[in-house]
Amino acid sequence: MGSAQNLVKNPGFEEYEECPETLGLFGKMVDNWSTPTQGSSDYFNTCSKIMGAPENFNGVQYPKEGNAYAGVYFYAPGEYREYLQASLKRTLRKGRQYQLEFYVSLAEGSDFAVRDFGVGLSYKPWEVSTKKNLSKTKRYQAKGNRHYIIEVNQTKFNEDKSIWLQIQVAFEAKGFENFITLGNFRDNGTTKKIKTKRKDSKKGAYYYIDAVSILPLVEEAEAYQEVQMDSLYVLENVHFAFDAFALTKPTIEELENIIQTLRRHPQMYLELHGYTDSLGTARYNQALSEKRAKTIAEYLMNQGIPAGRITWFGHGNAKPRGSNKTVQGRAKNRRVEFVFRG
Repeated sequence: MGSAQNLVKNPGFEEYEECPETLGLFGKMVDNWSTPTQGSSDYFNTCSKIMGAPENFNGVQYPKEGNAYAGVYFYAPGEYREYLQASLKRTLRKGRQYQLEFYVSLAEGSDFAVRDFGVGLSYKPWEVSTKKNLSKTKRYQAKGNRHYIIEVNQTKFNEDKSIWLQIQVAFEAKGFENFITLGNFRDNGTTKKIKTKRKDSKKGAYYYIDAVSILPLVEEAEAYQEVQMDSLYVLENVHFAFDAFALTKPTIEELENIIQTLRRHPQMYLELHGYTDSLGTARYNQALSEKRAKTIAEYLMNQGIPAGRITWFGHGNAKPRGSNKTVQGRAKNRRVEFVFRG
């Protein structure tokens, strides 16, 4: 997995707008990251004396890598919470296995430690007007934003404030994940926590975060990465059963490559061309070929590709790729081809 591409943009918070000089500026300062609630997540960078690294208002810690890290409350009085939210480089592919990893360090100023670290994966970014925990009720107020939560459970509380603790979990993608959110989604009553100081303090559990990554466990082929405009492409796995136009699992997996290409190149348009074998009348085959192309077009639109970027055509049994005299040849002819247009 050494050559796999990290799908998190700006994973170590190294790209920023201005050197931070006050608290709560993470969402405004860090490129490709935001805060999904009104919690004031913090940004630390070696360029700053006030919000510096290693020294800052909550303790001393060197970055895990590079010159920067973030800071959030995973637990605090009054259900107060802070979160980090990032856009991914591309939508995760349905059914594929990924590994999520980030590092946390309990700040010296913390008087609690937690054991569970929450990760939200969503279709759209959250924008919730609350300073409290991003509860299930609040998350589902955003209509049409599919999501799920992964909790990475540690076997014990780590109270060592000098180290970076690796948080790691493997998961299977559902196929709509465009954003990642880090934080504690539980309320105070259900948060697994332990007190780290004897004195009666009410600061909570504040963690530094660095080196966030999502990596495919199996390297993903970047099909159509360098597409040629106006050139005809054949979807090798997009074939149909005799007299049918329903999508199969191999077809859907192949279409993921098309979806990713269209998302990477928003200026592109797509033409779909459907075909049949020679069995049946010309009129029937023309209608069937149109249904095949339209079925794929509708699937792409359901995955978020605008309808205005897709056109489709049916050509009946024209332009066979294989011999219509054999079973194998007819199977090749029941297909859809496509052309990228500028």
